[in-house]
Amino acid sequence: TLYNTNNPLDVAVEGRGFFVVQQPDGTPAYTRDGSLRLDGDGRIVNAEGFPLDPPVTVPPEATGISIAANGTVSATMNGETAPVELGQLSIATFVNPAGLAAKGHNLLVPTTASGEAQLGEPGTDGRGTLLQGSLEKANVDVVEEMIGLISAQRAYEINSKVITTADEMLRAASQMR
Repeated sequence: TLYNTNNPLDVAVEGRGFFVVQQPDGTPAYTRDGSLRLDGDGRIVNAEGFPLDPPVTVPPEATGISIAANGTVSATMNGETAPVELGQLSIATFVNPAGLAAKGHNLLVPTTASGEAQLGEPGTDGRGTLLQGSLEKANVDVVEEMIGLISAQRAYEINSKVITTADEMLRAASQMR
């Protein structure tokens, strides 16, 4: 599920697909984490500082950034009325996304099981579209998981008490002879 952040550099993928980022060694990695930001050079990067691939640079005189559902990145420049197109975000899809290998920091890399990345414009060939100002919630609800953990712990304590009580009763019964 998605939630609204109102941050113009937070972008969620609605549907299938992954953002492509360039790792320091030059190889691509894939993520659904769209919490993006600008680095010191104005490049749009992920939370780890890895630039999007293809790279998009926002000039310092930009006063607003717009990311369309199809991945077109535009900016409103100081003193200009019409937005200027800065670049195009790509989305990667895989034949078997479950075959991707986790690399840490919300990054995934392809394996033979996942197949090669198929890059394209959001909204085409079954790829999801982008939603600016939103992020994807994690698959895990921490509160629900804690409630489940507490319930399991209480059930364990009760079962342990039953076993202890049964053991004490058997011990008492064997001493009555």
